[in-house]
Amino acid sequence: MISKILIGLAAIVLIFVVVVATRPSDFKVERKAVIPAPAAVVFAQVNDMHKWQTWSPWAKMDPNAKISYEGPEAGIGSAFSWAGNSEIGEGKMTVTESHPNDLVRFKLEFIKPFAGTNEALFTFQPKGNDTEVTWAMTGKNNFLMKAIGLFLDCDKMVGPQFEQGLANLKTQSVAAAKP
Repeated sequence: MISKILIGLAAIVLIFVVVVATRPSDFKVERKAVIPAPAAVVFAQVNDMHKWQTWSPWAKMDPNAKISYEGPEAGIGSAFSWAGNSEIGEGKMTVTESHPNDLVRFKLEFIKPFAGTNEALFTFQPKGNDTEVTWAMTGKNNFLMKAIGLFLDCDKMVGPQFEQGLANLKTQSVAAAKP
């Protein structure tokens, strides 16, 4: 009887391992918004790490987080580190590529609650007097993150925060565009 239970449990574990192992290693979360401001104005809000605190949805989740900056104020090499509550965790974001009014690429290094490295990319596409902004995050899932992904969808967890961030970015950009 016990041997049948153990064989059954082993089969369940084996099936779980196979299912998790066959899940995609790559993930991507992406959102877009049209902002009624010139690309140069929107780009400046994203490219300058010091301006993130005015529109980032994570800044609102923990206004008491410890924040520090490194490198130049804006552009390649500028970095922003945070250590906050369990909602925002701890990590560092560094600008790795920056093309004025076109794109800003970041390396995201998460320390807590889970260690990991991802990439974030903002692109800015002029649309008449407006700018279409695309915010994307990509990364690799290790075995643990693939297993968690069976129960928690990264797009559903992070996507709404991207949407809120883009709405906040719109507010800041519109205000910054006013003479």
